[in-house]
Amino acid sequence: MPTLYALKPAFQARLRPLADRLAAAGVTANQITLLAAALSLATGVMVAALAGHRAVFLLMPVVLFARMALNAIDGMLAREHGQASKLGMYLNELCDAVSDLALILAFAALFPAWGVVAFAVTAVLVEFAGVLGIAAGSGRNYAGPFGKSDRALALGIVAFLIACGLWVEAITPFVFPAMATLSLVTAINRIRSGLNGSGD
Repeated sequence: MPTLYALKPAFQARLRPLADRLAAAGVTANQITLLAAALSLATGVMVAALAGHRAVFLLMPVVLFARMALNAIDGMLAREHGQASKLGMYLNELCDAVSDLALILAFAALFPAWGVVAFAVTAVLVEFAGVLGIAAGSGRNYAGPFGKSDRALALGIVAFLIACGLWVEAITPFVFPAMATLSLVTAINRIRSGLNGSGD
């Protein structure tokens, strides 16, 4: 099932010159991974603490995009500049989970907490199901419809609408449960793809 992940090669091509310059300057993939996690954590805490000031939600789309860029860069540094390591693999997956939780849970300041928590949990399940493809021998799985990039786009749109005063309150109770449902479907699709020996 198609997801925004299909755009990753083109996105990486745009960022490759920057990744090359960072590698030349001695920056490592693990440093970029930790930077992305720290940025996500700081943003999540700030947005949750200042949620009464709706303009703070403008940080979300900016940081979500920056996180996607940093994730692409750390991958290129690892693969294309000989920086791949077991530590890097653990950091990449664990920091992604921490970043997802920090950015998603911040929305509990405005949305029903149970729906936000359900989405956070299922988002982590999606990535766990993808990683298990490696253990199953089919490789990291990126099946959709609601992978990391899709989640980032959805959260960015929600945050932008909130910040601009364009959010429709009537749909508030349904948004995060709907995203949790899409995430659950995605986790199931990744498990099925892994069992069938497919990476997407």
